[in-house]
Amino acid sequence: MKYAIKLAAIPTFALALGVTAAPLFAQSTLTGTRAINDQIRDIERSVQDDFARSEDDARFSNPEGRLGLSGSASLSYSGQTGNQDTQDLTVGARIRHSTGTFVQTIGVALEFSEAAGAKTQQDVFGVYDANYYFNDRFYGFVLGRIATDELAATAADVGKDAFIGVGPGYRIVNTADTAWRVQAGVGVSYLEDGLGASTTETGYVASSRFYHRFNDNIFMSNDTDILTSDTALRVNNDLGVSFKLTDAFSTRVSYITDYNDSRAIQTDNKLGVALVYGF
Repeated sequence: MKYAIKLAAIPTFALALGVTAAPLFAQSTLTGTRAINDQIRDIERSVQDDFARSEDDARFSNPEGRLGLSGSASLSYSGQTGNQDTQDLTVGARIRHSTGTFVQTIGVALEFSEAAGAKTQQDVFGVYDANYYFNDRFYGFVLGRIATDELAATAADVGKDAFIGVGPGYRIVNTADTAWRVQAGVGVSYLEDGLGASTTETGYVASSRFYHRFNDNIFMSNDTDILTSDTALRVNNDLGVSFKLTDAFSTRVSYITDYNDSRAIQTDNKLGVALVYGF
């Protein structure tokens, strides 16, 4: 039995031109003004998150941030009765603890949907990421992640997908304008299909994170992840270039290549464009 190992349990990329959080312009008032405002805010948040992820502090030496415990949590619920009976619930939480040289992060997300009394989605995602910095260049990491689909019901469905691994990381370049770090590790991969059949085996993970700032207005990033075991190979590469053309106008162009050897068509490519304009 051949499975696809997922690199990230929590979705890591949202494109402004492809937001699917809710039916487009679904009216919550007769005039529709509230619905369009909510939709615009969702798009703006997706674009802002896209920019923030491409220039995160973790690229440069020890991640900056306050010591001790910090975090955030969010909850969204909507329910409808009448012509349609639906419920949608999403819960997300992130907890971070830093001692300066040892940084731990736990992230959890839950997505639940129900229509006409029947469950249509029940997914739980969890990630544990820990980094210990021996110096400005060398660090060790522990990475654990799990994704569960409670509605998986066939041999083709993945009910549980988990991985935990450890390994070293090294910052090859670490300047204000250019940062490049690589890490590789070994761990255990666990996969279970919708019928309860499971596979536990050794898994290997390797990652590269490259960032370069051309000037104050243009920077690029290229992130590569490889996760492999005896029964699965998955490679993901995310190349992006961000432009701040003016104080009011910014854009990011990305090209994502996703390889999965368990699919009939093994390679997917996606071109994304995120735009921000304010006045």
